[in-house]
Amino acid sequence: MATRRDHPLKGALQAVSDDLKKTGELLGLPPEGRLKDWLETLRARLLPRLSGELPLVAAICGGGSSGKSTLFNALVGKAVSTVGGRAGLNRRVLLCSHPSLFQREGLLALLFQPFGCLPGPLGDPADLAVPGCPLYVASKRVSADLLLMDTPDFDTGARGVYVNRETSRQALETADVLIYIFTNANYNNRDNTDFLADELTQVGTKKCFLVYRVYPTFKAEEVREHATTVARNLYGQDAPNQVIGVYRADESNAVASGEAHMILSPLDPGAPPLADALRALDPRKLQPELMASMLADTLAQAAAFSERLALSRQALALYRDALRTAQSHSVQQALRHFPADRLLKRFAKIWLQTDPPHIKLLRKTGTAIEWPYRGVLKIVKRLRKGRAGASPSAKDGLRRQLEEDLLSAVHDLYRQAVGPWLEVTATVQDAAGKQMAAIAKTLAAAPENAHALMGGRVRMTPADQPGLAAFKVPAHPALSAEQERLRSLEWSTTLQTLLTRKELTQFISPEVENSLRQLADQFRRQMGLRDKLWQTVAAFLNVLPATAAVTYILSTGDPIGAAGIKVKLTGFFGLHDLYALIAIPATSGMKSADRRLLETMLAPIARAWLSDKAETVQKILEENLTGALIARATQILDDSRDTLAAVDDHLRQCRKAAPPEWQTTG
Repeated sequence: MATRRDHPLKGALQAVSDDLKKTGELLGLPPEGRLKDWLETLRARLLPRLSGELPLVAAICGGGSSGKSTLFNALVGKAVSTVGGRAGLNRRVLLCSHPSLFQREGLLALLFQPFGCLPGPLGDPADLAVPGCPLYVASKRVSADLLLMDTPDFDTGARGVYVNRETSRQALETADVLIYIFTNANYNNRDNTDFLADELTQVGTKKCFLVYRVYPTFKAEEVREHATTVARNLYGQDAPNQVIGVYRADESNAVASGEAHMILSPLDPGAPPLADALRALDPRKLQPELMASMLADTLAQAAAFSERLALSRQALALYRDALRTAQSHSVQQALRHFPADRLLKRFAKIWLQTDPPHIKLLRKTGTAIEWPYRGVLKIVKRLRKGRAGASPSAKDGLRRQLEEDLLSAVHDLYRQAVGPWLEVTATVQDAAGKQMAAIAKTLAAAPENAHALMGGRVRMTPADQPGLAAFKVPAHPALSAEQERLRSLEWSTTLQTLLTRKELTQFISPEVENSLRQLADQFRRQMGLRDKLWQTVAAFLNVLPATAAVTYILSTGDPIGAAGIKVKLTGFFGLHDLYALIAIPATSGMKSADRRLLETMLAPIARAWLSDKAETVQKILEENLTGALIARATQILDDSRDTLAAVDDHLRQCRKAAPPEWQTTG
């Protein structure tokens, strides 16, 4: 067989392994379960076979006291492996091959990577009873193309704890062919055959010989029936293609005492003895078949792992989007009582300051006309204040209300951010909501065993209002460290820090002031002749300041006794409609044309102010609460997108680099 050193397939497979492992770590999923087994099998079984010409490895395996060591001694022609009536006597792997094989430099190190140590020569047979690295003996009875292994039994123990199982697993991973010896007591032991079937078929399909140690009184039909049961338990319907031969070994007191070698008889007439059948195995034929099945399984499993990691990545994207939505709702909650009357009064002052001279003169006249009415209002206010005593200023009251709203919003968002679930309601009509809904549906249909990679099962249900959906999104494992950091914060100190932010109590920021002046200039440029005439009349009657003193609330309902202007704030991720509702008193008696003019002025004013305040609150929330979570999720999404794309690219390279004899039609 030609030497296959530095085969390009090895580099591509190693790259697939590295990318899958890196992606799993990015998504907070260290290699566990099937992925861990796959990575280990790739490292221990497939990659070494790409490094050079290797002998065929045949492992004798079975349960306790089944006769493994007795069979091993018979095949190598001398009593080297300890035999006895006690189960679990040997705790190490014992190797045997032609002396020339053990002289090949680096061969044992390549084959026995799963053990983490090199085999050493057998000195005292008693060493086999002590767990440790494999040992070896040489025998010219064994071909240089074959390495024979005697393995510890894999069923010594109780209640699912088996003392030799890991050592047996490592040995079976190294083997190309198995020789499974069983007895009438354990031939239908499903725990044994399930373990063995997993090793035979987990990555690639290994062929095996079956050896039934049986009483001489058993008829050939009984032996065949029991052997067929074993074969079916190991391979299912494919058993006839995978079992190379079936042999019986009749019980003998001389064999049991070590005074005679085990004698095996083929169940099928004309079949060669087991020793001859082993020598007849052609590595040049058997190993490419095994490589083809191993490669096909390896690539299929890698693609499946990649798909599951992609699901986990989608779950992380949904969690990030749901967190942004929860943050938007907290912004809305924090803005419930922000006063708009100050904003509108400020706009009125800016409007008055920029009036033409003749309008300013008319306004003075209007003020003179209504001064008696204003005087009465001042007297009433002084009387009320005298009866009620000193009261906090309106400014202080607004500040306290702002603090209460902000603390309530931050507390609710904190509870969501550090909890095991995010529960939000979002519109499914805009682009962001459609994306959330699409991801949620994909994850809901994911296989049950994939939900652990996603943090749990995602749920989406219709909400009370049309066009809305309620999402329940599990916290993602990739963000567990950031969540723990938030939990460890001295939260009371953080809340006090939030309340000292001056930009919160600065109701009209320089940015809003500038926006108001720009709006005033824009309105003046758009005014036609009729609008200017209306302004002249309104200035004389002082209409604008009176009608500008409107009620502002955050709501989706209409205020009682008023006609409202709904101003939708855009640009918030997943927020189902944050509205500024400007309510013009119904008693104003304004004509529809005049109302439309006022609406035209008020809507952009409200939008500019609300956007400014919402941006401020959102910035505070991100700086102190959600920013690290969102940033970390975004970074992981970016990095994992690249690594998953690399997995797909390297899988294509693997299929392209595989030799024709390793290709399968499946």
